Amino acid sequence: MSQLDAHINGQAEGLEAAPGTLNGAEAAALAAPRGPGLFSRVSWLGAIIAVALLAFSLVDFSAIGPIAYFLLAGICSAVALAFFGLAFRGAGAGARGTLSRSVKGFAAPALEALPDPCLVTSSGGTVLFANEAYRALGLDDKGRAVPFDRLLSGQQGVEEALYQLAQAARLGLADEAELTFQPSAGAARSITALVSVRPLDGQGSFGRDAALWHIKDLTSERAAAKDAREERTRYLSYLDEAPFGFFSAGADGKVTYVNKHLAASLGLEPDQITARGMSLQDLAVGDVAALSPPVGEEGMDLQVVNLDLKGADGPLPSRIIQTYAYDSEGAPLATRSLVLDRSPGDEMEASLREAEMRFSRFFQHAPVGVVMLDGKGRVEAANAAFTGLVDMPVNKAGKFAEFLAPEDRDAFRDALTRGLKGDGIVSFEAHLAGQSDRIVQVYTSRLDSRAGAAGGGAEDGGTAQLALYIVDSTERKTLELQFAQSQKMQAVGQLAGGVAHDFNNLLTAIIGFCDLLLARHKAGDPSFADVMQIKQNANRAANLTRQLLAFSRRQTLRPKVLNLTDELAELHNLLDRLLGETVDLKIVHGRDLGLVKVDQSQLEQVIVNLSVNARDAMPEGGRLTIRTANVSEADSRALDHSVMPPGEYILVEVADTGTGISKEHLAKIFEPFFTTKDVNKGTGLGLSTVYGIVKQTGGYIFPYSTVGKGTTFRIYLPRYYETEKEKAAKAEEAAPADTRDLTGKGTILLVEDEDAVRTFAVRALTTRGYEVLEAESGEAALELVDSHEGKIDLIVSDVVMPNMDGPTMLKELRSRGKATKIIFVSGYAEDAFAKSLDPNEDFRFLPKPFSLKQLAAAVKEAMDDA
Repeated sequence: MSQLDAHINGQAEGLEAAPGTLNGAEAAALAAPRGPGLFSRVSWLGAIIAVALLAFSLVDFSAIGPIAYFLLAGICSAVALAFFGLAFRGAGAGARGTLSRSVKGFAAPALEALPDPCLVTSSGGTVLFANEAYRALGLDDKGRAVPFDRLLSGQQGVEEALYQLAQAARLGLADEAELTFQPSAGAARSITALVSVRPLDGQGSFGRDAALWHIKDLTSERAAAKDAREERTRYLSYLDEAPFGFFSAGADGKVTYVNKHLAASLGLEPDQITARGMSLQDLAVGDVAALSPPVGEEGMDLQVVNLDLKGADGPLPSRIIQTYAYDSEGAPLATRSLVLDRSPGDEMEASLREAEMRFSRFFQHAPVGVVMLDGKGRVEAANAAFTGLVDMPVNKAGKFAEFLAPEDRDAFRDALTRGLKGDGIVSFEAHLAGQSDRIVQVYTSRLDSRAGAAGGGAEDGGTAQLALYIVDSTERKTLELQFAQSQKMQAVGQLAGGVAHDFNNLLTAIIGFCDLLLARHKAGDPSFADVMQIKQNANRAANLTRQLLAFSRRQTLRPKVLNLTDELAELHNLLDRLLGETVDLKIVHGRDLGLVKVDQSQLEQVIVNLSVNARDAMPEGGRLTIRTANVSEADSRALDHSVMPPGEYILVEVADTGTGISKEHLAKIFEPFFTTKDVNKGTGLGLSTVYGIVKQTGGYIFPYSTVGKGTTFRIYLPRYYETEKEKAAKAEEAAPADTRDLTGKGTILLVEDEDAVRTFAVRALTTRGYEVLEAESGEAALELVDSHEGKIDLIVSDVVMPNMDGPTMLKELRSRGKATKIIFVSGYAEDAFAKSLDPNEDFRFLPKPFSLKQLAAAVKEAMDDA
């Protein structure tokens, strides 16, 4: 088209056709004179006038009369008409010559050289040019080229496409269509061609609205494609009509071809199988792992597998003989699988085939791995379950020991020797090679009747056979370990709870007696500072017991509004002791940090667990950085965390410079009992506890780790805005110590099995004006209630006591009609015993350890309410 456009945009007068590019008629037309010029026309006129004058000189006008004048006028008129006719003809011939020269000047070099028919038409459909190849398709009765739509006028099946192409040419659009037609110049020959129409843009000799028609002959290509389809269909028909089944499946098991014989046996149509993307597993009964491609064994012998297909009338016993096609890199592409019927031919053969079929079904469909070994431990056969269990190819004559971890191969050799000697069922536990987390239990059994015979061991040349039954015990072993771990954790939790409870009793006595001493030794007393030190350290010990109770899940969860800056500052000393001297602790507090509403003990447990894990990941020392920051709603939207909805959060980031966590382990770190530590060091519950606490609080936790560089945990806790009521309560707590009168009158029954706590409580309440009755157990308290003649206004009772505990004592009192109010004191959580009481029971609770003032205040409030 570029050559054609150059001709269109050039001046037609300056172009000259290249020799040898025109046919004879066109060359003659271009070589012809350009039409009569002015000199030629004048010469013809002079000759006519001369002839006329000669004729006039020979005529006798006198003899003719008036008629001679009319004759003279007619001759002059004829001469004038002849002059004008010659002039008009010359002008027309000149114009036509100019157009022909213009068209031929640019069309001939560009279009005549093309072997495909080409046609140039105006927007009105007039033919401006047609090359010789187009003219060969047919001309009109006057030997002129006609538009392509007129050339095929009346032919069936092309009307709509021709109309679309003609419209495109008229509108200056591009279009194309594939047509099959018979040219008028060769009615016996049908042509398939790609007809395209393209507008000729520019200021050429054709004008702006000309269109180029190009007819590309595709007849040979389409005929070749048709022949190929027919040949493929003919070849496939050989397989479809064959008296045996045949299929081809890809490496993924999807069936890509199945012949009619096999499809009919399955009660399906071939198209149903391939169109639905059915796999070998969909067509077979049981597992088809034995049909898997033997990776890396290109060119191996035929694969013969016996299995049952899902026939139209029930299981179809079949024998599949197949090979695999491989690509250049040795990867399997597709099977070439022949399916034969395993039905019996005669009665004896039927019996043998039936026994073989039963054994094959048992062997291939067994839920455990079954392997047949010779006397030297080489594999003779393996079922589908074993093939799926091991993560490597199973080669015949390969050594079974290669499927086991190196450290377990000696146990296998020992079992092999004992099994071949006839020692009965021999079992051992082993790990599979390349799968350190996969544990199997292997049972051996000798198959022949020579058990115990001389020479019947491995030294008999391998004639004896040994059957191995391999059971995947990974899940069972994991459950055993988890159960043992849970029992250990339960025991540790119970121990921690018991220690915390007993320690709370001791701390209650220490704090209480400190308060009694402080009542006698005021601020100016030399002993005041010593007593305050004792009390402060006792309060710090109380925080430790609170953490022990949180670990044992025996502490009441009480979410409250916290400032993480203050909480981390309080944890600093504890974390320093936990991390040791080799780990540098750095805490970076965020500015204007918002508030969170969480359980304080749970939050502390999260920070402690993550810090301890970080310490263990830095055996040679390192740095632990704890950073806090505000996260706005806009910032949360920018984070790549689809599970976390946008909102305001408080970020707690715990980062270490330890060994890091691998990618395969990073996805499992929050699973219960999963740990990468040694059995004696890790419980596998630390991070799962962290995850549970964060999720219960409404937050989110995301781990990031790079092996060799360290691990970072980012915790996002919802930001909390205090209500006015909460602000007032906090201000009240921060106000100076209550100076109200805590003295009172009344009789109080104190039930406490710990002597030190009971002694302190009796002295504290007695100094406040109360009459106190003491009981060291629930049974003693009931006896005291029955024997006391006066009124008992209030009972203060411990919860956990030998024999009869506090709640049981209260139930017995209520059954006797005693409605006395009660305050329970305990080192355990309130909900640890509240569920054992009547839901409508009204009681107060005072957690241990408590101070003198807390005990007096609780008693005062209870007495005032009464």
